[in-house]
Amino acid sequence: MGTGPDFARFDRRHYPTLRAREGYEAWAPSYEETVEDVMDLALLERIRSVSWERVRRAADLGCGSGRTAAWLRTRGDFAVDGVDLTPAMLERARARGIHDRLVEGDVRDSVLPGAAYDLVVCVLVDEHLPELDGLYLEARRLLGAAGAFVVVGIHPFFVMSAGMPTHFDVAGTGPVAIETFVHLPSEHVAAATAAGFALREMHEALVDDEFLRRKPGWQPYRDWPFSAAWVWAPA
Repeated sequence: MGTGPDFARFDRRHYPTLRAREGYEAWAPSYEETVEDVMDLALLERIRSVSWERVRRAADLGCGSGRTAAWLRTRGDFAVDGVDLTPAMLERARARGIHDRLVEGDVRDSVLPGAAYDLVVCVLVDEHLPELDGLYLEARRLLGAAGAFVVVGIHPFFVMSAGMPTHFDVAGTGPVAIETFVHLPSEHVAAATAAGFALREMHEALVDDEFLRRKPGWQPYRDWPFSAAWVWAPA
């Protein structure tokens, strides 16, 4: 499958840029202070097609510091295995003590057992992948005959219109970006369909009053779609 337009065509910040592993290693100490729940977890709250109480085992792809797993634990008493590329993030997730298993690895090749999960989640990760095929194929491998794959990512409209990559501040250095890719909705649909998924549900989060209460400097982006959630089921 093809990839989306080159983010460099839209970049308005031109920050020094790191690859995902190096970027999240540097961001790990301040990550929890930067990412707000309205960006991602609020979208998970809107999902209705997943029967959380029936989940027995979940795979948390790109688990980071464990924010997503902590939210999942509020939905049911089920096992959660996490995979992340970044040792520093895994250390924070391990200290949180929420995951049953943590593995250092790529979300597109997680080494987790196949057909062992009835829920796979991937939150704020896809914008760092040059293509989506591998992610959807891996999620389909991990799921059994039933279940759901939930993807939450930065909205391509926001990335393109604001020209803003994923970034964080480094003391004494200033803003640093993490390599960002643009993935149009059609790419998600194509990659998911090729992997054997059918769309069950989609939500988009806007920069609204609650968002601006937490990030008042984002007033110029009011009512812009910031993030999106997709729920896929085996076709």
